[in-house]
Amino acid sequence: MRAGIITLILGYVLSQFYRAFLAVLTPVLESDLGASKADLATASGAWFLAFALMQIPVGEALDRIGPRRATAAALLVGALGATLFALAQTPGMLTVAMALIGVGCSPVLMASFYIFARTFTPAVFGTLAGVTIGVGSLGNIAASLPLTMAVEGFGWRQTVWALAAVTALAGGVVATLVRDPPRVVATGERGSVLTLLAMPALWPIFAMMIVCYAPAAGLRGLWLGPYFSDVYGLDRPGVGQVSLWMGLAMVAGNFAYGPLDRWLGTRKWVVVGGNALMLACLAGLVLWPDSGAVWATLMFMGVGFFGASFPVVMAHGRAFLPPHLTGRGVALINLCGIGAAGVMQVLTGRLHAGLQPATGIVNSAPPSLPYLGLFVFYAVFVAAGLTLYLFSRDRTD
Repeated sequence: MRAGIITLILGYVLSQFYRAFLAVLTPVLESDLGASKADLATASGAWFLAFALMQIPVGEALDRIGPRRATAAALLVGALGATLFALAQTPGMLTVAMALIGVGCSPVLMASFYIFARTFTPAVFGTLAGVTIGVGSLGNIAASLPLTMAVEGFGWRQTVWALAAVTALAGGVVATLVRDPPRVVATGERGSVLTLLAMPALWPIFAMMIVCYAPAAGLRGLWLGPYFSDVYGLDRPGVGQVSLWMGLAMVAGNFAYGPLDRWLGTRKWVVVGGNALMLACLAGLVLWPDSGAVWATLMFMGVGFFGASFPVVMAHGRAFLPPHLTGRGVALINLCGIGAAGVMQVLTGRLHAGLQPATGIVNSAPPSLPYLGLFVFYAVFVAAGLTLYLFSRDRTD
């Protein structure tokens, strides 16, 4: 079991890498394929939306056939997507490729959570989830300066070909090493996703999951590169360094959140406090949009660190799930987070394009204006979800 969990965590490193690597590849994809920022926002959103749409079938698969086969098969689809990305000649091909990669990554984290929920005591679920996401976030770091160096040294197509091979290998290793926990057979009514949606205790948790991950995912995975390039004139290595710092902050945040529910005796107020601080960092970007690259880097790092409450929100929701619906439950909660992130990628891409001056118009506005609109959008989004979450019922197992 231990070797299988380690294998799934390494698979999650790939998942974190794929959701963030477009921020570094943006300049070269713009020059080689003529992709616009809106095109790349759509491609990034396709990863998240495909990932989210897979969560309902992933939950069914975890409960019915187990994590081993579900994850191994999906990773092979992800390898196919990476292959198509390496062959891409148009922005549309990038979008299809990212959708396939999203399908490939969709069960990896939930497979780990399913095993944790079925094998370990409920009290340590948040800690194990935090460690998993923290280690997996190393993929976020790999998608920063290391990816920049690989693209500079070997070219972006060769780099993505290598990623396709690694993804296929990961699928084979999962099929070999992961062991499924014993299935739970429901003795009464079987239940479904509709059973979970009918539980009022989960509704505020869904609202929190919708808003807690999207800002960090969007800023790190899509807007960091264009923002620091357009506003502060950073080149590709400079963007890679900022990406590295934000990635490290996200890793640290996941490890920091993990045990807090046990130490403080609450999940709800850990989530409330952390996301309030993330909102403060977004407000810092709104109020002082031109305060220098160092200030902006610190605020991006703050969003990454305080926006890492995902494992505690997941643990809060898991505490209300019936045992025989564990797989479907964790996947449904995950759908809220990943689906919202995907929708926000697309919406922010349209918002950014809408705030750009029309072609041929003399532009006297500062280059930070389109990004200021994004920061306001994210801040209002988080504030709304946080308000709804205040009505949740705390539970700490």
